[in-house]
Amino acid sequence: MHSLFLRRTVLIAVLGAAAVLAGCASTLPPQGITPVTPFDLARYEGRWYEAARLNHSFERGMADVSATYQRQADGSVRVINRGFDTAKNDWRQAIGKALFTGDASTASLNVSFFGPFYGGYHVAALDADYQWALVVGPDRSYCWILSRSKQLAPAVREQLIARAQALGIDTQALIWVMHDRTDPQP
Repeated sequence: MHSLFLRRTVLIAVLGAAAVLAGCASTLPPQGITPVTPFDLARYEGRWYEAARLNHSFERGMADVSATYQRQADGSVRVINRGFDTAKNDWRQAIGKALFTGDASTASLNVSFFGPFYGGYHVAALDADYQWALVVGPDRSYCWILSRSKQLAPAVREQLIARAQALGIDTQALIWVMHDRTDPQP
């Protein structure tokens, strides 16, 4: 009986510590990276295609990745990430919620796909016509290049690589995402 109580206590303590540590994850932009301002969520809404990303377990093996942003009545933003899992040969989807970290005219948000745990989402560069975006997370190991089209023009691609590199992103590690399939979800 004592052993079972001890194991439960340790398990609760470990889970509690993990929750506290996860809750302390930075949602601020990395030092030296300034989110875009002015930012217009109405122009940012809609579907974006992931042109490139840094590798993370939650997207490993994914192709044809897109993100759709939808303003909600409460001021939050619904985030729908979709992609094709090449290992499972099937489409996957995750729905999250984003909240502005301050004024909505600054492109700095906290995004959560897992309950109360949020991570930073900061638009560090944005095309004047909202056709491409360079997004970083809470640190420089999270980076996405997004586009309104499935392919970036070579000149735009080079421009975004140079911008990311200037921000301290490891551009050699970028994974360029293939968009060969048609997503069955409009």
